[in-house]
Amino acid sequence: MLLENKVVLITGASRGIGRATAIEAARQGANVAINTFRDDAVAAEVVAEIEALGRKAIVVDADVALPESATAFVHAAVEAFGRVDAFVSNAGVCPFHAFLDMPVETLRRTMEVNLHGAYFMTQAAANQMVRQGPDAQGRGGAIVAISSISALVGGEMQTHYTPTKAGVHSLMQSCAVALGRHGVRCNSVLPGTIATDINKDDLADPAKRQYMEGRIPLGRLGRPEDIASVVAFLASDMAGYMSGAALLVDGGAFANFQ
Repeated sequence: MLLENKVVLITGASRGIGRATAIEAARQGANVAINTFRDDAVAAEVVAEIEALGRKAIVVDADVALPESATAFVHAAVEAFGRVDAFVSNAGVCPFHAFLDMPVETLRRTMEVNLHGAYFMTQAAANQMVRQGPDAQGRGGAIVAISSISALVGGEMQTHYTPTKAGVHSLMQSCAVALGRHGVRCNSVLPGTIATDINKDDLADPAKRQYMEGRIPLGRLGRPEDIASVVAFLASDMAGYMSGAALLVDGGAFANFQ
């Protein structure tokens, strides 16, 4: 029960890594506020799973690209649960596209969701953590951002995506410095290739999937649960002296250069 009686907020929590993280947070004892966008039926399934674990959950439908969505999400969580102990910035998009003819709107939307949205949401959560001060045990808050192995390597069809993930990692480093005096820890997680909705079309090609699996020393693609457990650790007091760190969770893929 790493997160017992804590309140955890997660963006993009109806599917993939966000969904797995929401359920893992509940499994670890937290009440959970989840942000989704136009995914009501699936969001209801996540809430049902959380409640089946004996914890409480609320859903806030909002587009993270809009600054007002951040304050609305945090306000709703505080109204429901009284405080914010941990925030997970997970919402992201990756519409694969070639570089030379990248549509302006595709670039803009990817930047607005992945980077601007992470900034607005992190800022709103941090302000709440600072206002409320430490919890009864004198502990501050924890912020975890889902970056990507793509923050470290290039991708032919991801020239719009990889800069946002590098930016999210950099954001956590700067926020660790800015918020440390308030007892707020900020870290990022860099997933490798995780089988989720965001890349299902890309991995539908058997040859591409086999190639990706062959580059991973552990011999398989990642599962959302592989990331969720690491996020739960970083959000917990077990990581109480970790801030400004980046954890690469990729089955060894990055190390497999030769």
